[in-house]
Amino acid sequence: MSEILSIRDMTVRYHDGVEALRGVCLSLWPHQRVGLIGPNGAGKTSLLLAIMRGVPFEGDIEIDGVALTRRTAERARSRCGMVFQEADDQLFMPTLLADVAFGPLNQGLGSDEAESHARAAIAAVGLAGLDDRSGHHLSGGQKRNAALATVLAMRASLLLLDEPGANLDFRSRGRLMELLAGRDEAMLIATHDLDMVRQLCTRVVLLDNGQVAADGSTDEILGDTALLSRHDLA
Repeated sequence: MSEILSIRDMTVRYHDGVEALRGVCLSLWPHQRVGLIGPNGAGKTSLLLAIMRGVPFEGDIEIDGVALTRRTAERARSRCGMVFQEADDQLFMPTLLADVAFGPLNQGLGSDEAESHARAAIAAVGLAGLDDRSGHHLSGGQKRNAALATVLAMRASLLLLDEPGANLDFRSRGRLMELLAGRDEAMLIATHDLDMVRQLCTRVVLLDNGQVAADGSTDEILGDTALLSRHDLA
């Protein structure tokens, strides 16, 4: 079985000179759910954005067998989808249905098939019946679910989730957990919610100061209170 994600010696350096990541190596396998944890400023979001080629990077990234370059970016990105921390960053079309169908259409699906994928994804996240609602008129929790639907509709092999449970009430968080637990895609979940990681993920990668500080089973990493304390996570 081939890796769904391979990162080798990746560095992200922003235009102001800030080095968000350096020398990062990471691999994910199909269907694997990995928790990406670390203190604020550790580089978690930068890592996810680099995989989407949303920030410049040095090193090598391969997604589902496609090396990520300027020339292959669209093909590589079609194999993964990212849910951003701010749901409003993903909702820009006049209606929820149009927002969720946007990804499948850009993958080359016909309008009927794209709409079918979109409606299924909208129903999966509990927003059936709101297809014609503007994303900007949804509640905060509904927006996060809508952002997730935009990714699920693409039928990607890899989901990149940046704080997916942020600002959700208890019931909405429970529905999200149940939904993610039932999905088959590989997932890289960047979060401060260690309970979510404990319930969903079999593996944890701990980032700090732009480097991988630990990589192991969920029980091993989250059970090491001294390790978590050293990285301001306990």
